[in-house]
Amino acid sequence: MTYGAETWTLTVRLVHQLKVAQRAMERAMLGVSLKDKLRNEVIRQRTNVTDIAHRISKLKWQWAGHICRRTDNRWGKRVLEWRPRLGKRSVGRPPARWSDDLRKVAGKNWMRQAEDRVKWRILKEAYVQQWTKI
Repeated sequence: MTYGAETWTLTVRLVHQLKVAQRAMERAMLGVSLKDKLRNEVIRQRTNVTDIAHRISKLKWQWAGHICRRTDNRWGKRVLEWRPRLGKRSVGRPPARWSDDLRKVAGKNWMRQAEDRVKWRILKEAYVQQWTKI
């Protein structure tokens, strides 16, 4: 369910959909239906499965740090630094970018901050918490 999650653009809607799917799978694992009216916390304790929002946000944060610390000139880092040509933009809000939620926690210079592993690990907790409280 989390294959390639490092590359996803996280949105509130996506995280909510993943949580719903995870709860449905956990209920199926235990053979519990919605009619049984068991709380999600009880089901989570019985299955002992990590919350999907916690898992994917942690994966994305670690991947972002890994890519930024690379010293070779591979495509991963090039793509992060790429800026599209200026031109006419479509009407409406621009779509969310992969790095938007990283910028909210680490600031505009998040790529420079990722180079300091200790600071990056400290910021990871704030980033993961932002997605798990949804």
